[in-house]
Amino acid sequence: MLTWPVNKSIFNGGILTMNYTQNQKIEQIAETTLVVGVDIGSRIHYARAFDWRGRELSKVLKFANCRDGFDRFHKWIVELQTAQKKDKAVVGAEPTGHYWFTLRDYLEAASIQLVLVNPYHVRHTFVS
Repeated sequence: MLTWPVNKSIFNGGILTMNYTQNQKIEQIAETTLVVGVDIGSRIHYARAFDWRGRELSKVLKFANCRDGFDRFHKWIVELQTAQKKDKAVVGAEPTGHYWFTLRDYLEAASIQLVLVNPYHVRHTFVS
């Protein structure tokens, strides 16, 4: 389900996709990793947290696409990491238009890894 980590610094400040093998993608997620999925919207985002096996660890968090919303999201992640004894968080999102750019910048500043999820793969995972 993970397709590539975001790394702005590699290609003139833009985004460059990284060619990871399936095993390299899987190895990024460990038992101590909090996996957060975000549904990107123009004004509102929705997040859910899971453990490395896909078990849901929280109810949906609704947060605004602005600094206050991102601060709320970050606090939620830190609280979940503490409560669930997770030492790392990985946020996955489908890159919807340009609406994910500010979240990307915020997560990068907070040193939280963002991976972009290919919507084609997600749809086929749940349909199959």
